[in-house]
Amino acid sequence: MKKLLSIVLAAAMLLSLCSFAAAEEGKTLTVVTWDATTTAYLDAQKAAFEAANPGITIEYVDVASQDYAMKAGTMLAGGDTSDVYMVKEITDMLNWKAAGYIEPLTPFAEAANYDLSGFVGIDGNYAVDGVQYALPFRSDFWVLFYNKDLFDAAGKEYPTNDMTWDQFADLAIAMSDAEKDIWGTHYHTWLSAVVNWDVCDGVNTLIDGNYDDMAYFYNIYQKIEDNGGCMPYAEVKASGLHYSGAFGNGNIAMMPMGYWYVSTLIDNINKGEYKVGNWGIVSVPHADGVAAGSSFGNLTGVAINAKSENKDLAWQYISWLAGEEGAKATASVGARPAWVSEEVAATMASVAGFPTDEASKAALVPTLVSIELPASEHSSEISSILNEEHTLIMTRENTVEEGIEAMNERVAEILGK
Repeated sequence: MKKLLSIVLAAAMLLSLCSFAAAEEGKTLTVVTWDATTTAYLDAQKAAFEAANPGITIEYVDVASQDYAMKAGTMLAGGDTSDVYMVKEITDMLNWKAAGYIEPLTPFAEAANYDLSGFVGIDGNYAVDGVQYALPFRSDFWVLFYNKDLFDAAGKEYPTNDMTWDQFADLAIAMSDAEKDIWGTHYHTWLSAVVNWDVCDGVNTLIDGNYDDMAYFYNIYQKIEDNGGCMPYAEVKASGLHYSGAFGNGNIAMMPMGYWYVSTLIDNINKGEYKVGNWGIVSVPHADGVAAGSSFGNLTGVAINAKSENKDLAWQYISWLAGEEGAKATASVGARPAWVSEEVAATMASVAGFPTDEASKAALVPTLVSIELPASEHSSEISSILNEEHTLIMTRENTVEEGIEAMNERVAEILGK
């Protein structure tokens, strides 16, 4: 009788496992993201996950990048049941958590004994009161892209991994040639592309309420713009010129931009859609007193929709995506994953199309990466204020001094100082 009971129980367990496998097989997991048709790492992640999990299909829900926060929030508020939402900004995660739109991940992680050590602490930026609400799968920091062909033609030495902002400004002006339609550098319109270098010291943040040190970087920008070293802000803004196409056109000597651009650059060069030929990267310039190789970055993460009907499968996906195997898939096309390991770093450097020079390889290992916008209950409000005042400074409606003063005063009111 005991032997018979054991056989019955074993059969029941096997049937249960088979039923679970059958239930998972043929499943489609919907992932809300942005620029799905133009982002190489999304294709690589999808292919690798589906290969590792036969019968499961990843279906991307594409939302325009510039409208992502607003549209994704609207979808969640409207009861959308897509399984996974990619997190573009930490403020998105905070807003979604506050509204109850995303599922706490800590219970999943604890049940799976999930190892968080490979995130080297950056996972904490997606935690609120000790509860994890998203996992990072990318952790891009900013580097300086440069066009080797333009430097060779001008007979000038390439940028280095130890260059100050003052040296950068002089080089940008020297590399410009209006007659040949060559710009020494290109600044995208974002606040982050112009003055977020202030946080690279690991001390200043965008939420501490004192922005006096940003004046130095605004003055650097205005020096370059006034001396013809970059396309004027008003022209870039009015034309809607995207940074990717600007550098890809082949007439930009240098461009500070997030490491995420590497995969786009390689992909479009391979497709023959970019005119830029030989390129490289180095560390972004640094201010005096800040260590060479210091940069800032942001996180890209994944969260589970609280209204998903496939939460276990969603966890299976995001835990894979954020971990080492997902990191290798992300790195395979030149994108920088959040997970840190020697194996992942080797994958990054071995990507076809990645520069082979030692300076570019050295730029993969920054001295310090500070978080662009730390998690805070005031992050969203502060970000809005800084961007409003940034626009007024860039359009010269306010002087640098007036803009910085307004930032300090307005944020002080939010912080209750």
